[in-house]
Amino acid sequence: MKKLTLIGDSIRMIGYGTKVPEVLKNEFETWQPNDNGRFSKYTLRYVSYEWVPRMKDSDIIHWNNGLWDVNDLGDGVFTSKEEYLENMTRIANQLLKLGKKVIFATTTPVREPIAGHSNERIAEYNALIVPVLQEKGIIINDLYSVVYPHRNECMCEDGLHLGELAIDLCTEQTVRIIREVANTL
Repeated sequence: MKKLTLIGDSIRMIGYGTKVPEVLKNEFETWQPNDNGRFSKYTLRYVSYEWVPRMKDSDIIHWNNGLWDVNDLGDGVFTSKEEYLENMTRIANQLLKLGKKVIFATTTPVREPIAGHSNERIAEYNALIVPVLQEKGIIINDLYSVVYPHRNECMCEDGLHLGELAIDLCTEQTVRIIREVANTL
């Protein structure tokens, strides 16, 4: 059985990560941390140390980060574009050492207006990191494009996290991409 690792922020933890392992249970042994990957620097720390033994030799690592990073705290964005690019590149380099294939899921949109977040900024950060990761051979799971047309009706009450419809859309997309990548192994 192939080994799948899922890491990422709350979009994974209380989102697609709640359903993907069940859908793929006959195809993959899935591991994901009980911890929220939060922001890119937090994830970088854990993929460099604590999570390494569980992630090592994964056939596929599926990863997302960004929702915390793009948050405007009122005095500026939590993670600057330059720092995001650096952190995400370092995460990518670590993951490429730990797994045969790496998939990155773009940051999902929000239902606007919502304090601290904007879809424009989310799209900018996605556009910044995607080409860098593609150059490294990382496959892109464009969850932003999957959720964006439905963002007003499929987000949780908080407007930030995925509601049931969005979780289902992201699960379906993620499972499809994982299976496609698995067929290339």
